[in-house]
Amino acid sequence: MPLQMTGAPSDPDLIRLPWDVPLEEWPEHRLVALPRGISRHVVRFTRINGTVYAIKEISERYAKREYRLLWDLNRLDTPSVEPVAVVTGRESKTGERLDSALITSHLQYSLPYRAVLSGALRPETLERLLDALAVLIVRLHLTGFYWGDCSLSNTLFRRDAGAFAAYLVDAETGELHPMISEGQRHHDIEVAHINIYGELLDLEAGDLLHPSIDPLVFAEQIVERYHRLWDELNSDEIIEEVDWHKVDQRIRRLNTLGFDVAEMMVRRKAGTGRLIVRPKVVDAGHHQRRLLRLTGLDVEENQARRLLNDLDSFTVTHGLRHEDEAIVAHRWLAEVYQPVINAIPPELHRKLERAQLFHEVLEHRWFLSEAAGKDVGLAAAVRSYIDNVLIHRPDEKAIIGAEL
Repeated sequence: MPLQMTGAPSDPDLIRLPWDVPLEEWPEHRLVALPRGISRHVVRFTRINGTVYAIKEISERYAKREYRLLWDLNRLDTPSVEPVAVVTGRESKTGERLDSALITSHLQYSLPYRAVLSGALRPETLERLLDALAVLIVRLHLTGFYWGDCSLSNTLFRRDAGAFAAYLVDAETGELHPMISEGQRHHDIEVAHINIYGELLDLEAGDLLHPSIDPLVFAEQIVERYHRLWDELNSDEIIEEVDWHKVDQRIRRLNTLGFDVAEMMVRRKAGTGRLIVRPKVVDAGHHQRRLLRLTGLDVEENQARRLLNDLDSFTVTHGLRHEDEAIVAHRWLAEVYQPVINAIPPELHRKLERAQLFHEVLEHRWFLSEAAGKDVGLAAAVRSYIDNVLIHRPDEKAIIGAEL
């Protein structure tokens, strides 16, 4: 069977990789040193023309199946890695059959949860990690996706303003349905509890877990946060007809959790003056979509919320509330966002992605202004941030040959 690459590879050089060599024997010059979680399969990272790819060696059946699942999840705008191609028909130089390979795009500025938990971790950071993982599982279940193997190793996180965003990495055991059943949902979260508890015990046994983290408590808190979020998104709420402000409160809570409300279902409870209200929740991304529409910036949800807040402040400060929103957004890009990004020295661009840089500059400006008792201005905040903060940050972009 001839070598075949199926998918949508963006770089023709992918086919020129040494597919006749088992992945674990690939030469060092082909590989990128990046942290990764524990996997049942051989996984390696390679860089071609500036783009980093993750390659997993797996049987042809499961490689094709996982490719289709990841493609469907991306089509549904679910947080997951992007599939690139499946390589089949691999043979060694001696004619031995080799497993197929699944190629995905590496998620830049991301790390496995294991890498984050293996070290000093403040309690508030841990809470954000818990929330990110719980939100990921809920979003997958709302899509109708049964994961089957939720674990820290199968998850990546990226910084999202002051929080974290979690992404599915491994969909090998997953199933996509029009709607997930209650049995599947409860089994999925039970598997997540067991896997995460076991992984944390491994970290603890290797003295890689911060002493403040209790593996059992951590695993149980993820389950608790998942159920609390799921109930918030799916439960009915009975209100008096005059208490419509409670509906507004419910919508605000959902927005705070990162979910949009497409419409409300309202029905009257028989024999009473009460109404039963249930919001129809759609996937997260309200702020992302608005920012992308206005500016063309494609960023994480919390980053988008932060940038839109600054855009709104710019609108009010310059008396542009009655101006067309697209025109104001264009001015904000040209007069605020781009000058900040352009002020970052080229050698520091790999420290953080642009939206995160801008967010941290705004945070730094706020702290400086609080200390000074007045607004120090954006230009001063940028200079101070570069000299006192950014220069000391580790690179979060994938760098070939880096020891992380």
